[in-house]
Amino acid sequence: MSKNKHELVEKHVGWLAVFAIIAISLGGLAEITPLLFQRQMSEPVKDLRPYTALELEGRDIYIREGCVGCHSQMIRPFRHETERYGHYSVAGEHVWEFPFLWGSKRTGPDLARVGGRYSDEWHYVHLMNPRAVVPESNMPAFPWLAENVLDGRLTERKLRTFRTLGVPYTDEDIAGAAEAVIGHTEMEALIAYLQSLGTALR
Repeated sequence: MSKNKHELVEKHVGWLAVFAIIAISLGGLAEITPLLFQRQMSEPVKDLRPYTALELEGRDIYIREGCVGCHSQMIRPFRHETERYGHYSVAGEHVWEFPFLWGSKRTGPDLARVGGRYSDEWHYVHLMNPRAVVPESNMPAFPWLAENVLDGRLTERKLRTFRTLGVPYTDEDIAGAAEAVIGHTEMEALIAYLQSLGTALR
């Protein structure tokens, strides 16, 4: 029998997998658990507000159209990032985000601070024909968003669900959710969402 005790693990895939899972689990707990008790990880930044019903519908359109596949929403704390995009992202901006839309791909620019940077008209033209405002853009156009009209059928349920997750929606917010979006186009909803991004922290 070999005197090398490591051979029991090194030469037996089953034991190697078991010990690897244990090591990764302990390391993960050591990394994640302290974060759960840090206030800046769970408390919203000072001026953070929940998405309006229209913005929330716009967020769902953003997810549906796959925008997160090309745009991140997380500015890293490096000089070249903050000079281009603004203040780096902090956890308190995202405490009411379900799911997080941080992303990792930047085929297009980061959108974490895009809110208020351009006018609604600019966003409309950009979504209808990106190359009309950014000639080198390879972003696809989304003209159907200007034609599709929201019916508000699920909006109230969405706000109610988010409230169960800790988002501070009031009874009035929920009761008026459908009325707030009915008749608006998906384009208007998406623009409203984009205009809300990063406005709590500059």
